[in-house]
Amino acid sequence: MSEKKLRKGYTTGVHASFAFSSALSSFLLTKSCVKSVTNKMDNDDLDITKGCEIIVTISDKKEDLELNKIEHKPYVIGSLELYAGLGVGVVTKDGLRPPKGFPAINPTPLKAMADIYAKLCRDEGNPTYGCISVTDGEELAKQTANAKVGVLGGISILGTTGFVKPISTDAYMDSIRAELGVAKANGYNQAVLTLGNSSFSYAKEHYDEIQIVEIGNFVYDALKIVEDLGFKSVIFVCGIGKATKVMQGCKNTHNRFGSIDFEALKIDIKDILNIEIDTEVTKTVKGISTQLGVKMDDFYDFVQNRTNQQIKKWFNTIEIETRILR
Repeated sequence: MSEKKLRKGYTTGVHASFAFSSALSSFLLTKSCVKSVTNKMDNDDLDITKGCEIIVTISDKKEDLELNKIEHKPYVIGSLELYAGLGVGVVTKDGLRPPKGFPAINPTPLKAMADIYAKLCRDEGNPTYGCISVTDGEELAKQTANAKVGVLGGISILGTTGFVKPISTDAYMDSIRAELGVAKANGYNQAVLTLGNSSFSYAKEHYDEIQIVEIGNFVYDALKIVEDLGFKSVIFVCGIGKATKVMQGCKNTHNRFGSIDFEALKIDIKDILNIEIDTEVTKTVKGISTQLGVKMDDFYDFVQNRTNQQIKKWFNTIEIETRILR
């Protein structure tokens, strides 16, 4: 039986560009307010915008537009002013690719729309107004990190290649990069990386939320972004099991990328703590730690130190402090 072929899709940016082309063409013919509607095609990515309705409105009267209520500047494309409509976010913080104070439209789809305008229009100086809207975009945005990074009132119009890869990590890594970029742009030189809800909750009690980024299982990839953005230090918060994986060299802590070497861990515990443990009793690090009695804290300290050392091997320019939840 053959495997189902996973479907690619197009980004919100591509769909918005299609709708922009249709709306602009119709406006140039009719010289009246035009709305062009498209639905984002389905794909096999983990994508909250699948099927969403994207609307482009173009008119010679600004009052015809239904805009995001947050005050913002338009992008100027020839004689066209392009605004954020209802359900499309406005950027309110530094550190993202769309500039602060403008609609959350990435550079690639914005350039595509500028190219479409250049092909269709002779810029005669007559003022024209447009906006991109997404039906229920403000609700959809609650499932994203937009509010945290300062994109308010809706989703972002995204896209770099134009394609959505099926079951890819691209969107997740883009989110991590965006959150870290906002923290750096707002003056933070220390990033706090968390693995899981408990770690995130702990971090929120001790650090500013803007500097905290939940990284899933993507330890190495997130640290690479931290290095690329020029952070000076990292607080790495996780549970004992994930920390043990990183200590043993796992760059991604998901089970499909490798499991804990319990025999190596048994040898470490014997060498460091002089305790013989039975790895057959339990196959979890948490379970093993309960066999250590009064030396459990020593074991946690050992794993923390070794995790720091492993991360320093990967990225020796970053000051690292691992904190394991107990």
